[in-house]
Amino acid sequence: MPETPGLEELVDRVPEGWTPVHYRGRRYGLTRTTRADGRSVSVYAEELGGTDVVSTNILRTSTGDLLRPCEMPAPQVLAFLRGWTSDDASGDGDPPGPEHGRSVPGPSSRSV
Repeated sequence: MPETPGLEELVDRVPEGWTPVHYRGRRYGLTRTTRADGRSVSVYAEELGGTDVVSTNILRTSTGDLLRPCEMPAPQVLAFLRGWTSDDASGDGDPPGPEHGRSVPGPSSRSV
């Protein structure tokens, strides 16, 4: 049986910046923003064309990573971090923006 990845591995596999991904048959815009010399990471995912949102902060300390979900249960965030898959096959890596009639807010545009 394969070993379950820890929080550090789950966060490390999220690329910096905006990335289109799939989760449970739906498309999401996934954003990772790293701050404070890598000691703080924000992960924000918004379902494209839907209403689902996944949002968390991760504090990287000398004793390990600390998950700080934003207004949702930790198991929901962990399920997303474990389950998303790359959307590379779509051929459309451009984030939706005003030119597409929709903007995708990042972690800093939502209250925590």
